[in-house]
Amino acid sequence: MQLDGVFGQMLDANRSGRLSHFIVDEASPSISIFGQAHKQQNQEGDWYGEHAGKWLSATARAVAQGGQPELEANLRRVADWLISQQDADGYLGNYAADRRFTVPQPPKPESWNGEPALRTWDIWTHSYLILGFLETWRALGDDRYLQAARDIADLCWQALESGIDITTLGNHHGMSATVLLDPTADLYLVTGEPRYLALAEKILQQANANPRLALLDKGLDGEDAAFIATGKAYQLSWNLVGLAKLYKATGKADYKLAIDNLWNNIREQHLTLGGGPWGGVAHRSREVFNAPRTFFPQAYVETCSVLAWMQLNRELLAITGHARYADELERTAYNDLLAAMAPNGEDWCYYTFPNGKRVHTTYWRCCKSSGAMAVEELPQIAYGATADGGLRVNLYGPGQATLPHADAGNVVLQQQTRYPFNGQVSLRVSPERSATFGIGLRIPAWAEDARIQVNGVNVPVQVGADGYVQLQRQWQSGDLVSVQLPMQPQLQRAANINVQESRAPDGSPVAQEVLHWDYVGLTYGPLVYATTLIDGFKTDETVKLPAGDPSNWLQVGEDLGEGATVTMQLDCRAPLVFEPYYRCGGREHGAWRLSWLSLAPQA
Repeated sequence: MQLDGVFGQMLDANRSGRLSHFIVDEASPSISIFGQAHKQQNQEGDWYGEHAGKWLSATARAVAQGGQPELEANLRRVADWLISQQDADGYLGNYAADRRFTVPQPPKPESWNGEPALRTWDIWTHSYLILGFLETWRALGDDRYLQAARDIADLCWQALESGIDITTLGNHHGMSATVLLDPTADLYLVTGEPRYLALAEKILQQANANPRLALLDKGLDGEDAAFIATGKAYQLSWNLVGLAKLYKATGKADYKLAIDNLWNNIREQHLTLGGGPWGGVAHRSREVFNAPRTFFPQAYVETCSVLAWMQLNRELLAITGHARYADELERTAYNDLLAAMAPNGEDWCYYTFPNGKRVHTTYWRCCKSSGAMAVEELPQIAYGATADGGLRVNLYGPGQATLPHADAGNVVLQQQTRYPFNGQVSLRVSPERSATFGIGLRIPAWAEDARIQVNGVNVPVQVGADGYVQLQRQWQSGDLVSVQLPMQPQLQRAANINVQESRAPDGSPVAQEVLHWDYVGLTYGPLVYATTLIDGFKTDETVKLPAGDPSNWLQVGEDLGEGATVTMQLDCRAPLVFEPYYRCGGREHGAWRLSWLSLAPQA
């Protein structure tokens, strides 16, 4: 799999930046904390151990793509050293003996954050370690790494079987610990070991039994994501990734229904224009989902939440094969993920804001490692295969993939395109042997009047139930598919509305709108667009849009290599110039970008 263009730049920067420098060996600070001398005296209850598993996961995926000998050597050295520090019972955290998840703790007092009585991120750290060792095993093929993951899971099983409730071991009413559902289900899918399926089911049962969390029941009842536990976007999305894997393992319809309900709720109520989960409005935590129908341009998008949302869509794409999940992956990757990443691959934003200043976060912060993981998701989801042996293109962008096919042998799919800046895509199809099979092409939700040609001949653009156009034919080496996805600037609307609801003395409902702010944003193809500080100093602006067709007052400029600008010609003020959100104002610390403008009240 080779991704070029914007995605290729992200991957190159990630591998030469964060993955190559943050961790290199056992002396790296985020790895040395797993040494016996350190952990035996560590009473802090910190979360910094997560970086080890995150780095293993991201680096192993990079190594699995090939051509990374230094990263491969570092991966092997770090993984081997971590195994050398694993205790005989399987424990591989960085806590002192009396602080470990295997030790029962006193009941926790009620708190807004659902914190345990004793601060702990031990299960959280081990969840990432299991995932990291599984990816390392997949990349390097050494069963010692799989065994390390199994030993951790076996210890977790023993702890829960002893009577410990997993929801007592994490913040957010247990959600920071019930994320163990993901690696446990993954381990079952890899090994087929019934104990790991039983562990995953036990985790879900305990999560559902906690009245504040009640993950499955609330999902089935159509509860809003903001009202599950604390509504923490990162942890809830990661829990749903685990539930999706458990559905793959069991096929239980209730699991899929709960996921679908919450996915639709998040998709409709809790994403920014750039596809990231957002929160932080009128809440003590900046990283929880906003209350339904709450809109605020300065709200937060945590990069960790972007990772978990992408992973959930990855799982649902694999389960259903539906293009809607690829749409979300593409939107998030080209906007909120890319907008959080600096070109050097080292620096990341902890938070991005639809309207706000770019702020690169510090060395240890969680989002730097989450961003690195999210970037390494891209090669695995760019292309895919269907159950009937067909192939599909999930993400558009220059590059190529070599995919196996039973009849055609290896099939090379090569994209030549300037996407996401241009909607013209040329797909060269080169099978080893001529064969008949289908190729699915995704038509993005924003694209109107898409056109497709095969070897210069028009073919009908008929979108199937899965959201793809299926090209079923006998393919010859060198066949050329041309896809035209016309791009036009599109206005996006949003509103912050508050309705006071009550009942009159006679019992009749009363609803009065007490707040209403309208906003307008701009997209161009898959990209969100933004402008810098208004007039060089203002952080917001209220505009009155001209009447008539927007094409008369939205002018697309020349594309000089990284996307055309769009100028908004207004009657009320000087024109405003928009550019792709991810690079608006420059990709340096301190750059301002404004993707929403307040609309003047209607007379």
